[in-house]
Amino acid sequence: MKFRGGGLGANGIRLTMESALTARDRVGVQDFVLLENFTSEAAFIENLRKRFYAIADNSYRSLRTERKDQCILISGESGAGKTEATKKILQYYAVTCPASQQVETVKDRLLQSNPVLEAFGNAKTLRNDNSSRFGKYMDVQFDYRGAPVGGHILNYLLEKSRVVHQNHGERNFHIFYQLLEGGEEDLLRRLGLEKNPQQYHYLVKGHCARVSSINDKNEWKIMRRALSVIGFNDSEVEDLLSIVASVLHLGNVQFAADEQGNAQVTTENQIKYLARLLAVDGSVLRDALIHKKIIAKGEELVSPLNLEQAAYARDALAKAVYGRTFSWLVNKVNKSLAYKEEKFPGWRSTTVLGLLDIYGFEVFQHNSFEQFCINYCNEKLQQLFIELTLKSEQEEYESEGIAWEPVQYFNNKIICDLVEEKFKGIISILDEECLRPGDATDTTFLEKLEETVKNHPHFLTHKLADQKTRKSLGREEFRLSHYAGDVTYSVAGFLDKNNDLLFRNLKETMCNSENPIINQCFDRTELTDKKRPETAATQFKNSLSKLMEILMSKEPSYIRCMKPNDAKQADRFDEVLIRHQVKYLGLMENLRVRRAGFAYRRKYEVFLQRYKSLCPETWPTWDGRPYDGVAVLVKHLGYKPEEYKMGRTKIFIRFPKTLFATEDALEVRKQSLATKMQATWRGFYRRKKFLTMKHSAITIQSWWRGTLGRRKAAKRKWAVETIRRFIKGFIYRNHPRCPENEYFLDYIRFSFLMNLKRNLPKNVLDKSWPTPPPSLCETSQLLRRLCMQNMVWTYCKRISPEWKQQLEQKVIASEIFKGKKDNYPQSVPRLFINTRLGREEINTKVLQALENEALKYAVPVVKYDRRGYKARARQLLLTQSSAIVVEDSKIKQRIDYSNLTGISVSSLSDNLFVLHVHCEDNKQKGDVVLQSDHVIETLTKTAILANKINNININQGSIKFTAGQGKEGIIDFISGSELLIAKAKNGHLTVVAPRLNSR
Repeated sequence: MKFRGGGLGANGIRLTMESALTARDRVGVQDFVLLENFTSEAAFIENLRKRFYAIADNSYRSLRTERKDQCILISGESGAGKTEATKKILQYYAVTCPASQQVETVKDRLLQSNPVLEAFGNAKTLRNDNSSRFGKYMDVQFDYRGAPVGGHILNYLLEKSRVVHQNHGERNFHIFYQLLEGGEEDLLRRLGLEKNPQQYHYLVKGHCARVSSINDKNEWKIMRRALSVIGFNDSEVEDLLSIVASVLHLGNVQFAADEQGNAQVTTENQIKYLARLLAVDGSVLRDALIHKKIIAKGEELVSPLNLEQAAYARDALAKAVYGRTFSWLVNKVNKSLAYKEEKFPGWRSTTVLGLLDIYGFEVFQHNSFEQFCINYCNEKLQQLFIELTLKSEQEEYESEGIAWEPVQYFNNKIICDLVEEKFKGIISILDEECLRPGDATDTTFLEKLEETVKNHPHFLTHKLADQKTRKSLGREEFRLSHYAGDVTYSVAGFLDKNNDLLFRNLKETMCNSENPIINQCFDRTELTDKKRPETAATQFKNSLSKLMEILMSKEPSYIRCMKPNDAKQADRFDEVLIRHQVKYLGLMENLRVRRAGFAYRRKYEVFLQRYKSLCPETWPTWDGRPYDGVAVLVKHLGYKPEEYKMGRTKIFIRFPKTLFATEDALEVRKQSLATKMQATWRGFYRRKKFLTMKHSAITIQSWWRGTLGRRKAAKRKWAVETIRRFIKGFIYRNHPRCPENEYFLDYIRFSFLMNLKRNLPKNVLDKSWPTPPPSLCETSQLLRRLCMQNMVWTYCKRISPEWKQQLEQKVIASEIFKGKKDNYPQSVPRLFINTRLGREEINTKVLQALENEALKYAVPVVKYDRRGYKARARQLLLTQSSAIVVEDSKIKQRIDYSNLTGISVSSLSDNLFVLHVHCEDNKQKGDVVLQSDHVIETLTKTAILANKINNININQGSIKFTAGQGKEGIIDFISGSELLIAKAKNGHLTVVAPRLNSR
């Protein structure tokens, strides 16, 4: 499976593979889309957009015609382009749906909600420069005309821990950097901020404050405009940005221990800023950061915090403030999108189309509680996909009595149960550890997991693993075998993140804030509510359960975004990665079900009610059983047996074209019924006028027929004379030019030249040429020569120096290896590149040792020792004068091209070659035996640089080489089923290589 195309993705640098899986009862959209070969990036992207728009249009039409709520589920790995796909769909609806002034306002707010939520909820990760760190489900409401009139957004599990900690190479949420980079000087002065992000503790942990691919200043302008469109006034924007700035100041609050070991605030300036920005009392806030208040039996107990506890309280406050502000922001956006039509005040007065853009499956080097929740969410979505497609469809065929050969697939319910099962699932065990009295730690949680789910096939820890697997598992880690692959989670911080506790005195301080947003985020009822709040994992599980109910209540369509590579690069497909995604997503199984199944199914009553007007026997009413009525109807419509099946309660139609034909017939029938009444009364009026016109028409027709007859006779006479001249010319075709054959000869020449014009060769390799008539043979040769010269000149004018060098190297490779080495044909379509190793991959000491020698080519190789033939990883560097074998920072051997006597390589498909050197040179230890994955490219470049094109020996059987002073080694080459390199009992190096049928 090969892919080509341009880039499209969340950062404009990735390409997204899109798989469209329709709702079970919908037709017209392909079940699984494989990318074709496109001639240009623009053509590919245009085709991809059309597929997105086709899915959006199909869902929209179903919503309009069937008045059923729809949803589009956009899923894929992190960085695959889900957010971009959501934007494209929203843009499509904004452009194509009916518009009015009110509708235009709603459209603008729907579109502008994206940059606001991305600024506050997205961040740069190792996999994606614009990764959604929260889940989003958006309902778009449409009125009876199909115009968008409102919307509602549900958000899921914001990654609050990112506020206080980022992994190396990652950033905090975009809004912090946008504020510092794009904020006006006056605004930053009011907020007490500096433009340099290095000044803020929460922004430097990832060591990635600035990214070349992200323009924070421009994104700031877009976000500010979006806030205005959504309906934020200046006061609300100021309050919101004050909270953002307060988080940065919180990160800079530092503590020191007093004589008793209790924490004391050392950065009073930050407390002053926080008091002003959060509109709280500074002294109360300072005390709340270094003390903990507990209410026991109605009494308040205040205890001081140590340094570690104070840092935890500070970070907990920062996460709580940011997390609750984000929820407030989503609610604010929802208020601006709310449907306000007074005539239809209820939610159900409109139809709804949902868009699910939720975080993709994540696997990092360090995976914690957030990745566990994110991957659990993806497991639930995969289970929903299985339930709605693979499982339910096959079960329906069986229940309806349709002959069906089951398609096997992996059902990930076992993994979902492992996570969410009551009392035995990981979330239940985590909650139990968080709630139980005693000294519960992350380690005791892991031990409880090992005790409870130790026999589960998809769960593994260091204690439960075998000796080999333990090497890859830490003692504080557990591994889950997800549907998308194994993920190792560190339990460090699981209990704290699940509890998500904020000390009571900090809550009291925030509840007394005069900042309107903070005051709404921290409800005073929390202080009097004695019920323990649900843990983060349980809240997430419950919200996911509600999400599944929402999705199950709608007709789903699917967009599967596939990540083409892990390097965030355009024009690059990792076929292994793509195949892996296709496999674990179950797309091939779904394709098999779709191809073998039926595109459309409806209950007999519904089908008969819709199409009964197409059959005289069922129209206008059918008094018998619906089953019998449908049977009469499909017989009248001419359905073939292979086009449909009759189930117990439903009719199943296999091909979309069958249904399309039926729909077309229904549209025609509707028109005929509507026009039948019109035709009756119009008939009498038109008949009288028709008779008058008929008499006039007959008169005109008689005159016109006479005119046509005369013209036809003249045309026939001309045709006879032409044919006669043509026949006479054919008879005299071999005579010298004369009046009898001049017409024929001119025609033949004209036909040849016109044929030549239409069939000129397309390129210099096209040797086709029309056969000329005898009288034009010489002219044809001259024209052919001129045409070839012109094409050669045109080609040479267009060729670039780099391509010329590539062709020259390919020609030399062909002269050396064509027909002589088995794996040469595989190298032909692959371009030779300038080097296989960048300068950053070569040790700096080696580069210094080379001094002024220009490095022409570098490639990783495997060197086999002259004694024992032990394989060792090396680097082969080619300069203008020598070939150098390098081990890490050491130059193991330098071979001047003048001392290179020849190069030997076998005729099989192995990658071994031997560099032969003069034995008299004391600096040389002997010949060098190397192996390169790019042997054709390496040897071609070596031969060119060393001027040894004619000194490459392609041997069959064995190669002898000098292993040292007076010693000789032998490499035996044998054909086999697979590649094997080992030392034989006779002391030779034996290479078994498969024989390819390429020569």
